[in-house]
Amino acid sequence: MNSTKFVVLGVGNILEKDDGIAVYATSYLEKNYHFEPSIEIINGGVEGINLLNLFMENDHILILDAINIDDEAGSIYHIPSNELSGYGINTGGAHEVGVLQCLDILELMNKPLPKSTILGIIPKTVEVNIGLTQEMKKAFSIYIESIINILKKENIVVTQNKSIINLDAVIELFKNPKIES
Repeated sequence: MNSTKFVVLGVGNILEKDDGIAVYATSYLEKNYHFEPSIEIINGGVEGINLLNLFMENDHILILDAINIDDEAGSIYHIPSNELSGYGINTGGAHEVGVLQCLDILELMNKPLPKSTILGIIPKTVEVNIGLTQEMKKAFSIYIESIINILKKENIVVTQNKSIINLDAVIELFKNPKIES
């Protein structure tokens, strides 16, 4: 692998309500924290197979996504990606070929696999609408704390910025991208 950089990859569809939580989380992290050594934070959206090079070029990837496991909305799971076959992680629908299938393709190509885990959160609803349900908004800070704790275990120093952009403002940036200009 060419890089030793730690990558946080958020995947999901902001047009499908709670399915977009990982995309919001990556934006929230970028706007509110500094990381040392620096990490790469990527909004993978629904790119699927287009992320294959990301998996080929990096050694350690934390994948953020909404996951389909029979549990309470807002429940969070941190699972090695090789244990997730068949859990509906970023497959089908708008995602088409998901990030886990990228790992399968690497194996078929006899390429080295990056160390990768999924920090998944159970969505309340996946429907056509931008934003998050109240249940997911309540779970968001715990989701962010979970990401930060994983980074700290990887010896990444996480420092919160002095001025914070809250979750509602992050969601608003996706609704009205001209706000940031």
